[in-house]
Amino acid sequence: MDLFEKCYGYTEAKEAIAAGTYPYFIPLTENEGTEVTCHGHRLIMCGSNNYLGFTTHPKVRQAAKDAVERFGTSCTGSRFLNGTLEMHEQLEQELAEWVGKEAALVFSTGMQVNLGTISALVGRGDFVILDKEDHASIVDGAKLSFGETKRYAHNDMVELARALGKLPADKAKLVVVDGLFSMEGDIAPLPEIVPLCRKYGARLMVDDAHAMGVLGGGRGTAAYFGMTDQVDLIMSTFSKSFASLGGFIAGDEPIIHYIKHHARSLIFSASIPPANAAAALAALQVMREEPEWVQRLSENAAYMRKGFKQLGFDTGASVTQVIPIIIGDLEKTIMTWRLLFDAGVFVNPVLSPGVQPGRELLRTSYMATHTCDQLDRALEIFEKVGKQVGLI
Repeated sequence: MDLFEKCYGYTEAKEAIAAGTYPYFIPLTENEGTEVTCHGHRLIMCGSNNYLGFTTHPKVRQAAKDAVERFGTSCTGSRFLNGTLEMHEQLEQELAEWVGKEAALVFSTGMQVNLGTISALVGRGDFVILDKEDHASIVDGAKLSFGETKRYAHNDMVELARALGKLPADKAKLVVVDGLFSMEGDIAPLPEIVPLCRKYGARLMVDDAHAMGVLGGGRGTAAYFGMTDQVDLIMSTFSKSFASLGGFIAGDEPIIHYIKHHARSLIFSASIPPANAAAALAALQVMREEPEWVQRLSENAAYMRKGFKQLGFDTGASVTQVIPIIIGDLEKTIMTWRLLFDAGVFVNPVLSPGVQPGRELLRTSYMATHTCDQLDRALEIFEKVGKQVGLI
Protein backbone atom coordinates (compact mmCIF):
# COMPACT_ATOMS: atom_id res chain seq x y z
CA MET A 1 0.00 0.00 0.00
CA ASP A 2 1.30 3.45 -0.95
CA LEU A 3 1.81 5.84 1.96
CA PHE A 4 0.65 8.73 -0.25
CA GLU A 5 -2.62 7.08 -1.25
CA LYS A 6 -4.58 9.07 1.35
CA CYS A 7 -3.09 12.29 -0.05
CA TYR A 8 -4.23 11.58 -3.58
CA GLY A 9 -7.69 10.72 -2.28
CA TYR A 10 -8.08 13.90 -0.24
CA THR A 11 -10.32 16.14 -2.37
CA GLU A 12 -12.57 18.01 0.11
CA ALA A 13 -10.46 21.17 0.30
CA LYS A 14 -9.98 21.40 -3.48
CA GLU A 15 -13.70 20.92 -4.02
CA ALA A 16 -14.40 23.76 -1.58
CA ILE A 17 -11.84 25.98 -3.35
CA ALA A 18 -13.50 25.30 -6.69
CA ALA A 19 -16.92 26.09 -5.20
CA GLY A 20 -15.69 29.35 -3.62
CA THR A 21 -16.48 28.11 -0.10
CA TYR A 22 -12.94 27.48 1.17
CA PRO A 23 -12.39 29.75 4.19
CA TYR A 24 -8.74 29.05 5.04
CA PHE A 25 -5.28 30.29 4.01
CA ILE A 26 -6.72 33.58 2.75
CA PRO A 27 -3.84 35.71 1.42
CA LEU A 28 -3.90 39.32 2.63
CA THR A 29 -2.28 42.03 0.54
CA GLU A 30 -2.54 44.64 3.30
CA ASN A 31 -2.99 44.35 7.06
CA GLU A 32 -3.45 47.52 9.06
CA GLY A 33 -4.76 45.79 12.18
CA THR A 34 -8.46 46.59 12.32
CA GLU A 35 -8.87 46.46 8.53
CA VAL A 36 -7.33 44.20 5.90
CA THR A 37 -7.30 43.92 2.12
CA CYS A 38 -7.66 40.72 0.13
CA HIS A 39 -7.41 40.96 -3.67
CA GLY A 40 -8.55 44.59 -3.52
CA HIS A 41 -11.46 43.76 -1.20
CA ARG A 42 -11.42 45.84 2.01
CA LEU A 43 -12.70 44.15 5.19
CA ILE A 44 -13.11 44.97 8.86
CA MET A 45 -10.94 42.46 10.70
CA CYS A 46 -13.06 40.68 13.30
CA GLY A 47 -10.99 37.52 13.40
CA SER A 48 -7.54 38.49 14.63
CA ASN A 49 -5.68 37.72 17.87
CA ASN A 50 -4.03 41.16 17.76
CA TYR A 51 -6.08 41.99 20.85
CA LEU A 52 -4.36 45.20 21.94
CA GLY A 53 -3.59 46.29 18.39
CA PHE A 54 0.13 46.47 19.12
CA THR A 55 1.29 45.16 15.73
CA THR A 56 0.92 48.73 14.50
CA HIS A 57 1.99 50.52 17.69
CA PRO A 58 4.91 52.86 16.85
CA LYS A 59 7.04 51.74 19.82
CA VAL A 60 6.64 48.06 18.94
CA ARG A 61 7.39 48.61 15.26
CA GLN A 62 10.46 50.71 16.00
CA ALA A 63 11.82 48.21 18.50
CA ALA A 64 11.65 45.45 15.89
CA LYS A 65 13.41 47.65 13.30
CA ASP A 66 16.15 48.62 15.74
CA ALA A 67 16.76 44.98 16.66
CA VAL A 68 17.22 44.01 13.01
CA GLU A 69 19.70 46.85 12.56
CA ARG A 70 21.69 45.77 15.62
CA PHE A 71 21.51 41.97 15.50
CA GLY A 72 20.38 41.05 11.99
CA THR A 73 17.42 38.87 11.16
CA SER A 74 18.18 35.63 13.06
CA CYS A 75 20.18 34.19 15.95
CA THR A 76 20.95 31.13 13.74
CA GLY A 77 21.04 28.69 16.60
CA SER A 78 19.18 27.24 19.55
CA ARG A 79 18.90 28.89 22.96
CA PHE A 80 20.92 25.95 24.30
CA LEU A 81 23.98 26.73 22.18
CA ASN A 82 24.69 30.01 20.35
CA GLY A 83 21.18 31.47 20.12
CA THR A 84 20.74 33.29 23.45
CA LEU A 85 20.99 37.09 23.49
CA GLU A 86 21.06 39.30 26.55
CA MET A 87 17.72 40.57 25.25
CA HIS A 88 16.20 37.09 25.65
CA GLU A 89 17.23 37.03 29.30
CA GLN A 90 15.94 40.57 29.85
CA LEU A 91 12.62 39.53 28.33
CA GLU A 92 12.45 36.48 30.61
CA GLN A 93 13.14 38.57 33.69
CA GLU A 94 10.51 41.18 32.82
CA LEU A 95 7.91 38.55 31.92
CA ALA A 96 8.44 36.77 35.24
CA GLU A 97 7.91 40.06 37.08
CA TRP A 98 4.83 40.84 34.99
CA VAL A 99 3.06 37.58 35.83
CA GLY A 100 4.32 37.42 39.42
CA LYS A 101 6.63 34.42 39.20
CA GLU A 102 10.29 33.81 40.07
CA ALA A 103 11.48 32.92 36.58
CA ALA A 104 10.42 32.60 32.96
CA LEU A 105 11.73 30.83 29.89
CA VAL A 106 11.21 32.04 26.31
CA PHE A 107 10.55 29.57 23.47
CA SER A 108 10.32 30.22 19.72
CA THR A 109 6.56 29.61 19.51
CA GLY A 110 3.67 29.13 21.88
CA MET A 111 3.14 25.65 20.46
CA GLN A 112 6.68 24.75 21.46
CA VAL A 113 6.12 26.01 25.01
CA ASN A 114 3.35 23.48 25.58
CA LEU A 115 5.08 20.67 23.71
CA GLY A 116 8.31 21.17 25.61
CA THR A 117 6.96 21.97 29.07
CA ILE A 118 4.41 19.17 29.36
CA SER A 119 6.62 16.49 27.83
CA ALA A 120 9.56 17.54 30.03
CA LEU A 121 7.58 17.43 33.27
CA VAL A 122 5.21 14.49 32.76
CA GLY A 123 7.12 11.23 32.78
CA ARG A 124 6.36 7.54 32.71
CA GLY A 125 3.84 6.67 35.40
CA ASP A 126 2.69 10.30 35.77
CA PHE A 127 -0.71 11.68 34.77
CA VAL A 128 -1.75 14.80 32.86
CA ILE A 129 -5.37 15.92 33.16
CA LEU A 130 -6.89 18.12 30.47
CA ASP A 131 -10.10 20.02 29.83
CA LYS A 132 -11.69 18.64 26.65
CA GLU A 133 -11.63 22.14 25.14
CA ASP A 134 -7.91 22.67 25.79
CA HIS A 135 -5.85 23.92 22.86
CA ALA A 136 -4.37 21.37 20.48
CA SER A 137 -0.83 22.28 21.59
CA ILE A 138 -1.69 21.14 25.12
CA VAL A 139 -3.11 17.87 23.82
CA ASP A 140 -0.04 17.31 21.65
CA GLY A 141 2.28 18.10 24.57
CA ALA A 142 0.50 15.45 26.59
CA LYS A 143 0.86 12.97 23.74
CA LEU A 144 4.61 13.62 23.55
CA SER A 145 5.03 12.90 27.24
CA PHE A 146 5.42 9.37 28.56
CA GLY A 147 2.55 9.91 31.01
CA GLU A 148 -1.09 8.93 30.81
CA THR A 149 -3.67 11.51 29.73
CA LYS A 150 -7.10 11.92 31.31
CA ARG A 151 -9.72 14.38 30.04
CA TYR A 152 -12.82 15.89 31.60
CA ALA A 153 -15.85 17.70 30.16
CA HIS A 154 -15.34 21.40 29.57
CA ASN A 155 -15.26 23.39 32.81
CA ASP A 156 -17.06 20.53 34.57
CA MET A 157 -15.70 20.53 38.11
CA VAL A 158 -17.62 17.40 39.11
CA GLU A 159 -15.88 15.49 36.32
CA LEU A 160 -12.51 16.99 37.20
CA ALA A 161 -12.91 15.95 40.83
CA ARG A 162 -13.97 12.47 39.74
CA ALA A 163 -10.99 12.15 37.37
CA LEU A 164 -8.51 13.28 40.02
CA GLY A 165 -10.12 11.11 42.68
CA LYS A 166 -9.65 7.97 40.59
CA LEU A 167 -5.90 8.45 40.20
CA PRO A 168 -3.40 6.82 42.58
CA ALA A 169 -2.48 9.17 45.42
CA ASP A 170 1.22 8.28 45.08
CA LYS A 171 1.43 9.26 41.39
CA ALA A 172 2.46 12.71 40.10
CA LYS A 173 -0.28 14.72 38.39
CA LEU A 174 -0.43 17.86 36.24
CA VAL A 175 -3.69 19.63 35.41
CA VAL A 176 -3.46 21.88 32.34
CA VAL A 177 -6.21 24.32 31.35
CA ASP A 178 -6.65 27.25 29.02
CA GLY A 179 -7.19 30.37 31.12
CA LEU A 180 -9.35 31.92 28.41
CA PHE A 181 -10.70 29.34 25.98
CA SER A 182 -9.88 30.44 22.46
CA MET A 183 -12.96 29.27 20.57
CA GLU A 184 -15.83 30.45 22.77
CA GLY A 185 -14.28 33.12 24.99
CA ASP A 186 -15.16 31.66 28.39
CA ILE A 187 -12.79 31.45 31.36
CA ALA A 188 -11.49 28.51 33.38
CA PRO A 189 -12.94 28.61 36.94
CA LEU A 190 -9.62 28.74 38.78
CA PRO A 191 -11.27 29.36 42.18
CA GLU A 192 -12.75 25.87 41.83
CA ILE A 193 -9.85 24.19 40.03
CA VAL A 194 -7.14 25.25 42.49
CA PRO A 195 -8.74 23.63 45.59
CA LEU A 196 -9.24 20.40 43.67
CA CYS A 197 -5.60 20.36 42.63
CA ARG A 198 -4.52 20.95 46.22
CA LYS A 199 -6.89 18.28 47.54
CA TYR A 200 -5.58 15.61 45.18
CA GLY A 201 -1.93 16.65 45.08
CA ALA A 202 -1.88 17.87 41.47
CA ARG A 203 0.17 20.73 40.05
CA LEU A 204 -1.63 23.31 37.89
CA MET A 205 -0.52 24.88 34.61
CA VAL A 206 -2.58 27.65 32.99
CA ASP A 207 -2.27 28.43 29.27
CA ASP A 208 -2.86 32.17 29.04
CA ALA A 209 -2.26 32.57 25.31
CA HIS A 210 -5.57 34.42 24.89
CA ALA A 211 -5.76 35.92 28.40
CA MET A 212 -2.38 37.65 28.64
CA GLY A 213 -2.80 41.35 27.92
CA VAL A 214 -6.53 40.88 28.42
CA LEU A 215 -7.50 39.66 31.90
CA GLY A 216 -6.19 40.73 35.29
CA GLY A 217 -4.99 44.11 34.09
CA GLY A 218 -3.14 42.31 31.31
CA ARG A 219 -1.37 39.86 33.64
CA GLY A 220 -3.64 36.91 32.88
CA THR A 221 -6.23 34.62 34.40
CA ALA A 222 -4.49 33.95 37.71
CA ALA A 223 -4.19 37.69 38.35
CA TYR A 224 -7.83 38.13 37.29
CA PHE A 225 -8.88 35.82 40.12
CA GLY A 226 -6.18 37.02 42.53
CA MET A 227 -4.64 33.54 42.59
CA THR A 228 -1.20 34.04 41.05
CA ASP A 229 0.61 32.42 43.98
CA GLN A 230 -1.70 29.37 43.78
CA VAL A 231 -1.07 28.59 40.10
CA ASP A 232 2.16 26.65 39.59
CA LEU A 233 2.91 27.45 35.95
CA ILE A 234 1.72 30.25 33.69
CA MET A 235 2.21 29.96 29.95
CA SER A 236 1.51 32.46 27.19
CA THR A 237 2.36 33.30 23.61
CA PHE A 238 3.73 36.41 21.92
CA SER A 239 1.52 36.06 18.85
CA LYS A 240 -1.54 37.66 20.44
CA SER A 241 -1.31 40.68 22.72
CA PHE A 242 2.49 40.83 22.46
CA ALA A 243 2.28 41.43 18.68
CA SER A 244 5.19 39.13 17.92
CA LEU A 245 6.05 35.44 17.66
CA GLY A 246 7.19 33.12 20.44
CA GLY A 247 6.04 32.18 23.90
CA PHE A 248 7.07 31.61 27.50
CA ILE A 249 6.53 29.53 30.61
CA ALA A 250 6.81 31.08 34.08
CA GLY A 251 6.98 29.55 37.55
CA ASP A 252 9.31 28.84 40.45
CA GLU A 253 12.99 29.06 39.50
CA PRO A 254 13.89 25.37 40.07
CA ILE A 255 10.99 24.26 37.84
CA ILE A 256 11.92 26.64 35.03
CA HIS A 257 15.58 25.62 35.36
CA TYR A 258 14.58 21.96 34.93
CA ILE A 259 12.39 22.72 31.88
CA LYS A 260 15.25 24.75 30.40
CA HIS A 261 17.46 21.65 30.41
CA HIS A 262 14.85 19.04 29.44
CA ALA A 263 12.40 20.62 26.96
CA ARG A 264 13.31 19.18 23.57
CA SER A 265 11.30 21.81 21.67
CA LEU A 266 13.57 24.47 23.21
CA ILE A 267 16.88 22.65 22.98
CA PHE A 268 16.47 21.53 19.38
CA SER A 269 14.85 24.65 17.87
CA ALA A 270 16.38 27.93 16.74
CA SER A 271 15.79 30.75 19.21
CA ILE A 272 13.28 33.54 18.78
CA PRO A 273 14.72 36.13 16.31
CA PRO A 274 15.93 39.50 17.64
CA ALA A 275 13.08 41.47 16.06
CA ASN A 276 10.48 39.24 17.71
CA ALA A 277 12.14 39.43 21.12
CA ALA A 278 12.39 43.21 20.84
CA ALA A 279 8.76 43.52 19.75
CA ALA A 280 7.59 41.44 22.70
CA LEU A 281 9.70 43.54 25.09
CA ALA A 282 8.28 46.74 23.66
CA ALA A 283 4.72 45.41 23.84
CA LEU A 284 5.25 44.53 27.49
CA GLN A 285 6.56 48.03 28.14
CA VAL A 286 3.49 49.56 26.50
CA MET A 287 1.20 47.35 28.60
CA ARG A 288 2.88 48.67 31.73
CA GLU A 289 2.95 52.32 30.68
CA GLU A 290 -0.34 52.56 28.77
CA PRO A 291 -2.90 50.41 30.65
CA GLU A 292 -5.71 52.19 28.84
CA TRP A 293 -5.32 49.72 25.94
CA VAL A 294 -6.41 46.83 28.15
CA GLN A 295 -9.41 48.85 29.34
CA ARG A 296 -10.34 49.84 25.80
CA LEU A 297 -10.29 46.21 24.70
CA SER A 298 -12.63 45.31 27.54
CA GLU A 299 -15.01 48.10 26.52
CA ASN A 300 -15.01 47.11 22.85
CA ALA A 301 -15.63 43.46 23.73
CA ALA A 302 -18.53 44.36 26.03
CA TYR A 303 -20.02 46.57 23.30
CA MET A 304 -19.95 43.73 20.75
CA ARG A 305 -21.31 41.09 23.13
CA LYS A 306 -24.22 43.39 23.98
CA GLY A 307 -24.79 44.19 20.30
CA PHE A 308 -24.84 40.56 19.22
CA LYS A 309 -27.20 39.56 22.02
CA GLN A 310 -29.58 42.41 21.21
CA LEU A 311 -29.65 41.22 17.59
CA GLY A 312 -30.48 37.69 18.75
CA PHE A 313 -27.23 35.83 17.99
CA ASP A 314 -26.13 32.95 20.20
CA THR A 315 -22.79 33.98 21.76
CA GLY A 316 -22.56 31.10 24.19
CA ALA A 317 -20.79 31.70 27.50
CA SER A 318 -18.34 34.33 26.23
CA VAL A 319 -17.35 37.04 28.71
CA THR A 320 -14.26 38.25 26.84
CA GLN A 321 -12.99 39.63 23.53
CA VAL A 322 -13.47 36.23 21.86
CA ILE A 323 -17.14 36.09 20.91
CA PRO A 324 -18.52 33.05 19.08
CA ILE A 325 -21.55 33.16 16.84
CA ILE A 326 -22.81 29.64 17.43
CA ILE A 327 -24.61 28.20 14.40
CA GLY A 328 -24.49 24.43 14.86
CA ASP A 329 -24.64 23.53 11.18
CA LEU A 330 -21.65 23.06 8.89
CA GLU A 331 -23.16 24.30 5.63
CA LYS A 332 -24.89 27.29 7.23
CA THR A 333 -21.67 28.25 9.00
CA ILE A 334 -19.73 28.28 5.73
CA MET A 335 -22.53 30.16 3.96
CA THR A 336 -22.64 32.80 6.70
CA TRP A 337 -18.86 33.20 6.62
CA ARG A 338 -18.93 33.72 2.83
CA LEU A 339 -21.71 36.30 2.96
CA LEU A 340 -19.97 38.21 5.74
CA PHE A 341 -16.70 38.14 3.81
CA ASP A 342 -18.33 39.43 0.65
CA ALA A 343 -20.07 42.17 2.66
CA GLY A 344 -16.81 43.33 4.22
CA VAL A 345 -16.28 41.51 7.55
CA PHE A 346 -13.48 39.00 8.15
CA VAL A 347 -14.32 36.24 10.68
CA ASN A 348 -13.15 32.66 11.23
CA PRO A 349 -15.44 29.65 10.64
CA VAL A 350 -14.69 26.89 13.13
CA LEU A 351 -15.76 23.37 12.24
CA SER A 352 -15.07 19.91 13.66
CA PRO A 353 -12.53 18.96 14.99
CA GLY A 354 -11.99 22.55 16.16
CA VAL A 355 -15.34 22.21 17.91
CA GLN A 356 -17.62 19.26 18.54
CA PRO A 357 -19.91 18.29 15.62
CA GLY A 358 -23.14 20.24 15.97
CA ARG A 359 -21.30 23.12 17.63
CA GLU A 360 -20.04 24.78 14.43
CA LEU A 361 -19.50 28.50 14.90
CA LEU A 362 -18.01 31.72 13.64
CA ARG A 363 -15.16 32.82 15.88
CA THR A 364 -15.07 36.58 16.15
CA SER A 365 -12.53 38.55 18.18
CA TYR A 366 -11.92 42.22 18.81
CA MET A 367 -9.11 44.71 19.34
CA ALA A 368 -8.54 47.70 21.53
CA THR A 369 -7.93 49.69 18.34
CA HIS A 370 -11.31 49.02 16.71
CA THR A 371 -13.20 52.29 16.34
CA CYS A 372 -16.87 52.71 17.25
CA ASP A 373 -17.64 53.24 13.58
CA GLN A 374 -15.97 49.95 12.62
CA LEU A 375 -17.82 48.04 15.32
CA ASP A 376 -21.16 49.56 14.34
CA ARG A 377 -20.57 48.77 10.67
CA ALA A 378 -19.70 45.19 11.59
CA LEU A 379 -22.90 44.82 13.62
CA GLU A 380 -24.96 46.22 10.73
CA ILE A 381 -23.44 43.67 8.35
CA PHE A 382 -23.96 40.84 10.84
CA GLU A 383 -27.61 41.85 11.23
CA LYS A 384 -28.18 41.87 7.47
CA VAL A 385 -26.45 38.52 6.89
CA GLY A 386 -27.99 36.96 10.00
CA LYS A 387 -31.47 37.70 8.73
CA GLN A 388 -30.55 36.50 5.24
CA VAL A 389 -29.52 33.04 6.48
CA GLY A 390 -32.14 32.78 9.20
CA LEU A 391 -29.91 33.04 12.27
CA ILE A 392 -31.91 35.91 13.75
